[in-house]
Amino acid sequence: MKTILIIEDNFDIRESCIEILELSGYRVLQADNGKLGLKLALQHHPDLILCDIMIPEIDGYGVLYVLNKNDNTADIPFIFLTGKYDLIDFRKGMEMGADDYLIKPFDNIDLLHAIETRISKHLRQRSYQSTTLENRRKFVSGTNKGILELKELVTGHSIKRIKKKQILYCEGDTPSGLYLIAEGSIKTIKTTEDGRQLITGRYKVNDYINLNTLLLDEEYTETAEAIENTSVYLLPKDQIISLLNNHPDISSDIIRILSYHIHEKEEQMLELAYQSVRKRMASILLRLSKKLHDTQEIVISRDELGAIAGMAVETVSRTLTDFKCEGILEKNGDLIKLLNTEKLKKMKN
Repeated sequence: MKTILIIEDNFDIRESCIEILELSGYRVLQADNGKLGLKLALQHHPDLILCDIMIPEIDGYGVLYVLNKNDNTADIPFIFLTGKYDLIDFRKGMEMGADDYLIKPFDNIDLLHAIETRISKHLRQRSYQSTTLENRRKFVSGTNKGILELKELVTGHSIKRIKKKQILYCEGDTPSGLYLIAEGSIKTIKTTEDGRQLITGRYKVNDYINLNTLLLDEEYTETAEAIENTSVYLLPKDQIISLLNNHPDISSDIIRILSYHIHEKEEQMLELAYQSVRKRMASILLRLSKKLHDTQEIVISRDELGAIAGMAVETVSRTLTDFKCEGILEKNGDLIKLLNTEKLKKMKN
């Protein structure tokens, strides 16, 4: 039997939720303030938490913050309840790692659907985590001393889990180590003074993040955000530097990765500066396909494509529609299927 914790100070709403959840086969824990809610969460490790934002003692943001700091509760699905939709509050909650947002009054179907969806997704994620060490094979294959030390370094550190749209680090933060993606994906973002965003990189399983800032001993120049639920290792800076100094084979791999990142950013700069909208979009689709090991299917939103290409979302939509009419690709939601990569390669500027 799955356990749901509801933290809500409004008696009528709390009782209404408890009634429908118990009728649906859930065990329900309840709290009318954030302090008691935290105590119950830490004690019982429920399968999901429903939490109002404006509650006594500790508000909903504070509850989520404390839970995220505890390894035993950080990955519990968390749904905010709120009586007012506010875009700023919504963005803040999602960046902190909330899984969903229910606006009061909500009906029973919406409540049950949100709970079932999040619990199901969480169970799938946990099944993926059992293969995490297997995903490290490209880093731990071999028997030389440097590889063995890297294996020990990777497997000796706990995994940090962040949820979709949650921030891993912000521009201006000081790096304490090197991130290595165990599962999921991350994007890095630069924000201009007028608030526009440019996606400078997308990273997948087995990719290192923030190599350049770590080696230059500087603050982060970009913000890293989870594209989906993601797990990362944080490898301590001093140990990474020691490995690089003592093992030329690992240093060689790091130089190769850095060179690839530099080349990728040079391509992006040239596209932004000199290529037409159509040519730029073609180049980006080809680059994304190559990075995903030449797959013909790319999952990416129009907003993300616009942030990579430096285009308005309307321009992205219009360009993709043109490509679809020309038989270059098919599009279904965020899924883009490339049908004719030769046309993309030969796209005129």
